[in-house]
Amino acid sequence: MLAEYLPTLLFLIVAGGIGVALLVVGRLLGPQRPSVEKLAPYECGFGAFEDARMQFDVRYYLIAILFIVFDLEIAFVFPWALVFRELGVFGLIEMGVFLALLVIGFVYVWKKGALEWE
Repeated sequence: MLAEYLPTLLFLIVAGGIGVALLVVGRLLGPQRPSVEKLAPYECGFGAFEDARMQFDVRYYLIAILFIVFDLEIAFVFPWALVFRELGVFGLIEMGVFLALLVIGFVYVWKKGALEWE
C-alpha cells in the first residue's frame, strides 16, 4: 500500500531538491555588492519614517473583511448562474434569500457607519 505513495514522495524530493539547488546557485553565482540603499527597508520609494510594527486602524480590517464577504458572494453566484436552468424555481428562491441576507447585512453595515473612512 505504501508503494502507491512512492511517486508522490519522489516528486516531493525532486521538487525540494530543485528549489534548494536554485537557492544555492543563486547565492553562489549572484552578485554580492550590498550598499546602504540596497540594505535599507523599502517603503514606496521613501525612507521609513515610522516603526514597522505600528497599529492599524480597526476600520482597515473591517473594510478588508467586508471585501472578502462580498467577494465570496460572487464566488457563489457564478456557479449558481451556470446551473440556473436545472435548479428551477427552488434555486431562484434560495439565491434570492441568500442575496437578501447579504443586502440586509450591507444596509446594516452602511447604517452603522462602518463604510465611512474619516
